[in-house]
Amino acid sequence: MTNNNDAASNSHDAPEREVATDIFRRGLIISPVLLLLALIFWGLSGLSSSAVALGIVLANFLAGAWIIDWAVKISPQLLMSAVLGGFVFRMGVITATVLPIRNQTWFEIMPFALVLIFLHLGLLIWETRYVSATLKYPGLKPRVKRQKRKKSLD
Repeated sequence: MTNNNDAASNSHDAPEREVATDIFRRGLIISPVLLLLALIFWGLSGLSSSAVALGIVLANFLAGAWIIDWAVKISPQLLMSAVLGGFVFRMGVITATVLPIRNQTWFEIMPFALVLIFLHLGLLIWETRYVSATLKYPGLKPRVKRQKRKKSLD
């Protein structure tokens, strides 16, 4: 049987992973709407281009968290280098993904770019409501169950 304190401390050992998986979950929540809009405005080519951009954005957040999680266990100096190097590497992966497909008939640059840019920014803005900036809860704010207020009949 696990202790609640142990479970709470384990979830905060890697706050970057916790935040990234929450961003990933929110990305999956909003993805049907984005893909439907792309399908409506750009057809099947917009849908496929948006799906590629969606995959890039979600993988980018998870890769960033993985790099931080890996480097923070080794040293602060490596953490700084890994974050910068990881950013450059991830931008290279995005470029390497786009270059071969940019001239394909099924690829539309507009829905791809809109999803890539605005989903990155939108998910970060959306996540700011749920991130805790305290040492006690370094990842996400704890979820508090709201108790129904009972009216007293006194």
